[in-house]
Amino acid sequence: MLTLLVSGCGLSSLTSGLGGGIFGSSSTQSTSAPGVSEEQLLSAAKQDVGPSAPVGEVAAGCPRLTVSPHGGHLTIYEDGRAGDGLAIMHRGEITKTARECQIEPGRVTVRYGFSGRVLLGPRGHAGTVRLPITVNVTDAKRARITGDTVTVDATVAVDNPIAYFSTVRSITFDIPEGTRPGEFEVFVGFDQNAQGAG
Repeated sequence: MLTLLVSGCGLSSLTSGLGGGIFGSSSTQSTSAPGVSEEQLLSAAKQDVGPSAPVGEVAAGCPRLTVSPHGGHLTIYEDGRAGDGLAIMHRGEITKTARECQIEPGRVTVRYGFSGRVLLGPRGHAGTVRLPITVNVTDAKRARITGDTVTVDATVAVDNPIAYFSTVRSITFDIPEGTRPGEFEVFVGFDQNAQGAG
């Protein structure tokens, strides 16, 4: 298992609850090892009771996956009541991330995943909560080169006010000659411009 973590891209955040065998090799050849899985990320999010996991080190030259600054949490309030603790409808938190990559000449594909939870607030309603996520890829100079938008859904109930989500996606981008994949970074985070955010 340790060999797999060293040879693959590895986990980009705390590994508790995920185990070490969910990542494939970073070579261009396919591998029979299982990849980033929504089920494993969801399981890890459910086991995590602490704050957002810190991002780990870059492994095997794979671009790092980081929760964007101020993007790990999103609180949605009733209209016109942002900042009022009694007006919170729900709060989203990203608690786990993972990634693996396939490196080819001039191009990298990062398969990334993240999971977390949704907490129902005092003014929240039972049902499906949809939260927007932004994904940005930056180069060594922190210039944005590409991105993506994702929505995550979680179903909350009054008698069960905590729900969990997980998603796995891929993003492919070109790397200019003379640069290394490890110089690039993938940022994920809640869209702080969402309606009702505060």
